[in-house]
Amino acid sequence: MDELTQLRELRADAPAPDRAALAPGRALLTDAIAGRNRRARRLRADWRIASLGAAAAITAAALIVTQIVDTTAPEHGHLAARAHDPDLSGPAAALNEAAGALTRKKTPVEPRNDQWVYLREVGGTVTDRVRAGDSVRTDPSVPHPMDRSDPHTPHETWLKYGGEAEEKKRTPDLVHRPYSPRRLHRIATALPQDPRELLAELRRLFPADAGHRVAGETTDEHNYRAVFTLLDQSYAIPPHALARIYTALATVKDVKVTDRLVRDASGREVIAVTRESSRTNIRQEIFIDPRTYAYTGFREVVTKEHRAWYDGTRYPGDVIGDLARIETAVVDADRERP
Repeated sequence: MDELTQLRELRADAPAPDRAALAPGRALLTDAIAGRNRRARRLRADWRIASLGAAAAITAAALIVTQIVDTTAPEHGHLAARAHDPDLSGPAAALNEAAGALTRKKTPVEPRNDQWVYLREVGGTVTDRVRAGDSVRTDPSVPHPMDRSDPHTPHETWLKYGGEAEEKKRTPDLVHRPYSPRRLHRIATALPQDPRELLAELRRLFPADAGHRVAGETTDEHNYRAVFTLLDQSYAIPPHALARIYTALATVKDVKVTDRLVRDASGREVIAVTRESSRTNIRQEIFIDPRTYAYTGFREVVTKEHRAWYDGTRYPGDVIGDLARIETAVVDADRERP
């Protein structure tokens, strides 16, 4: 392969720049060829050195073009390599864009009933606290499903895929999961296409009498909670089903999307679909991967100062829940890692 072919293939995926962007490189190359540069005139006597100079000029021009093209790339850390930024102008735009991308994906093979779902997560329930003046103490009477951790100490969970007989039990992570992964897969697959019918079905499957934290919630609060519960407790929802869920989520009243990518508990940049509740004074955020559009975790943030019965006074900005799902896989045995 010759040098010109290598140069052409170096940035084959980059969009063609306009004439103005090419002007600096063109001038540099022209000067080198015409010999107007003093150094070029001195070296012209040796054709081998002159050819090297021309190649260097071509390379410099290519680098200039590359730098110009890259100035329009998204500045989102490891996500800068994406072909385009997600549309975060509103919930309908963001979620319908995600739904459109998901409908073009193939449905993966469903795991076997005897296999296990492996979840690796960072974050969790922030340590409950009771404030007394300037002091902070932990309330031992409050259960801690999972202490907040850092990326170096993740929390691992194994769930039997076809564990129908274990649906009513609490899993080792102390999170109540009413359905097995297999059952959640069936639920998601069977959800209706119409957003209103889909949300009504999720309200039926995840009722409002699950505890004091959801007592008295409105229909829209229930819709959002039911969608979140399905996303959070499912291993992998089939792409076409997930597309229907996102389309329905966009119709829930007061749902918003943050106008920029935010960082989750693991430090990744994610799409945040949010809803604030004046009843609970909390904003819940559902996190979505901007590349795959998979659910990746959540966060709960206090929006107004108030007292909670189990952890004293909460203040605006307090994060009371923060979880990032950093790995999911199917394994053949309990406690096996991928």
